[in-house]
Amino acid sequence: MIIKKIKLNNIRSYKEHEVEFPEGSILLSGDIGSGKTSILLGIEFALFGLQPGQRGNSILRNGEDAGGVSIEFQIDDKEVLIERTLKRGKTVSQDYAAITINGEKRELAVTELKNKVLELLNYPKEFSKKQNILYKFTVYTPQEEMKQIILQDSETRMNTLRHVFGIDKYKRILENVSIIISKIREEKRYKDALTSTLEQDKAGIVLKENELEEKNLNLSSIEKEFFIKSENRKKAEEEKNQIQKRIDEKNSLQQEIEKSKITISTKNDSISSNIKLIDQLKVQINELKKTEFDESKISELEKEILILKNQKYELNEKNLEISSQINSYSLRNQENEKIKEKLKHLEVCPTCLQDVEPVYKSNVVNKMDSDTSENINKIKELTFEKQKVSQNLNKVDYEISSKEKEMQELKILKVRVQGIKEKQNHVDTLEKSNSSLVKDNEMLKNHLEILKNSIFELNKFDNLFEKKKQLLKNALYEEKLAEIKVAELKREIQVFSQNIQELKERVEKTEILKKELNYLSDIEDWLTRKFVYLISIIEKNVLIKLKSEFSSLFSEWFSMLVSDSFNVRLDDSFTPIVEQQDYEIDYAYLSGGERTAIALAYRLALNQVINSLLSKIKTKDLVILDEPTDGFSDIQLDKMRGVLEQLNVAQLIIVSHEQKIEGFVENVMRFKKEKGVSGIEE
Repeated sequence: MIIKKIKLNNIRSYKEHEVEFPEGSILLSGDIGSGKTSILLGIEFALFGLQPGQRGNSILRNGEDAGGVSIEFQIDDKEVLIERTLKRGKTVSQDYAAITINGEKRELAVTELKNKVLELLNYPKEFSKKQNILYKFTVYTPQEEMKQIILQDSETRMNTLRHVFGIDKYKRILENVSIIISKIREEKRYKDALTSTLEQDKAGIVLKENELEEKNLNLSSIEKEFFIKSENRKKAEEEKNQIQKRIDEKNSLQQEIEKSKITISTKNDSISSNIKLIDQLKVQINELKKTEFDESKISELEKEILILKNQKYELNEKNLEISSQINSYSLRNQENEKIKEKLKHLEVCPTCLQDVEPVYKSNVVNKMDSDTSENINKIKELTFEKQKVSQNLNKVDYEISSKEKEMQELKILKVRVQGIKEKQNHVDTLEKSNSSLVKDNEMLKNHLEILKNSIFELNKFDNLFEKKKQLLKNALYEEKLAEIKVAELKREIQVFSQNIQELKERVEKTEILKKELNYLSDIEDWLTRKFVYLISIIEKNVLIKLKSEFSSLFSEWFSMLVSDSFNVRLDDSFTPIVEQQDYEIDYAYLSGGERTAIALAYRLALNQVINSLLSKIKTKDLVILDEPTDGFSDIQLDKMRGVLEQLNVAQLIIVSHEQKIEGFVENVMRFKKEKGVSGIEE
């Protein structure tokens, strides 16, 4: 990985500034507070964003609402541009993130962009959730943080280095194995409880199978008994049905007797009714024979009625004519009155247009009054005549009604006289019917006697039927009891069979659980006795190898920076041990330059160890050192040239205010700060 350019916008002391980085060694020079370290923080923020616990206002320039960083770098054959922005709200938060690879730009979420950067840098996936710890200890670690690692207690330092070396997985493996073993033991206790009744269930199966065999033998015996009871019931039922048929036959005869009695009674009623009707008809015949009837009188009455109807017609015509005449005279009188009324008001004749004289009016009125008086007299005469005609009409109507009534009575008498023969024939028919009914009754009485004798013979079956009925009831009861015994025993056999099957299935499942329990025991034994020991040995060997390589490199780097009178090494907790003339010297008693030398040697040794272990990471050619010579003497500063030359990396960025370092590097960038704004001197 080679950094090519970084742009800062409202980042710490920078407003709008761009820094280009060449390959080789680069010194970022300037006074303390000129903005050198801000460049390094900007690089880290551009690559990984804000870290957990890091506040955005520690990066965003005071008083500004927004800012951002973009960085260009080359990795393998890829040209990469990363852009990140900050925005001030209630707090300062990350606002925008994008990455451009070989000209193809993608806007991503903050977390997605970090994962993409880790992928480009080829950092192991397990480092995605760590706070850039691999980057800090392979590329850039603030000098004070290295001193903190050295001064930390051994357990904290070991946990930190485990993360850095990526071997904390062994500790996690042991912790996870402990959890797994605990879960296995819990599962074993559960399965042990489930399998505790296995032998008892097996014994129960044998016992129940023996009982089932005994019940099957009993079932055969009870089914035989049920068959005998069933046959007895069928025999009793058949005998009872035979007797029932005779009883039904008797009942049928009894019904026939009742029907015959009813028939005899009905026929006797018919005979009595016929006798009464015959007597009535004979009386009617005798009375009709005494009645005198003259059929010619009906013709005479018809002629007289016809004459009277003609008279009535003539009178109606005359009455109509008189009414018409009366109406005519009445209309004339009404017209005369109208003319008289008009003459009263008439002054000029409408025809000749001459004046109408009063004398003329008077003559005309007199004439009309005379006509009206004459018409009234005629109306009176006609009205009197009409009254006479109406009286004659009423008289004729009465005579017609009397004649018609007399004629109707004669016709009825004629019909009655003519019915004598029919009545006589009816009498003869009824007498013959009575004779036949008497004979039928005699036959029915004889039949009744025969039926009574037959019923008497069948009465003996009544008592026998009750006995057979009781026998059948007893047979049914015994058959039902036998059937219940069979059903109950079959049910018991079914339940036993089901219980045996359930027990077998449970035993089968329990045996599977037993195998699983044994398997879990084997796994637990293997984990506790072999795997845990193996992981511990592996971790120990890895740590031994790391410590050996780390200690050798640490001693080599330290010897380049400090006189030969000191001997340094690492103990098992990777704590630096400084010895002089076989005496161990406490870190606190070392000079500032010596403590810085230990921290720098520790830092460079750690960088080389990690790069050798994780040789595929893409940041192994980039090293950033922040104030690596703090507290160094002039002699130590001179030795830094050899240290920097031996690093042999593609790009080395050093932040320092020491002017002597300028002669050790290929490129120098001088930073200054004016009126609170940082920048590079021209």
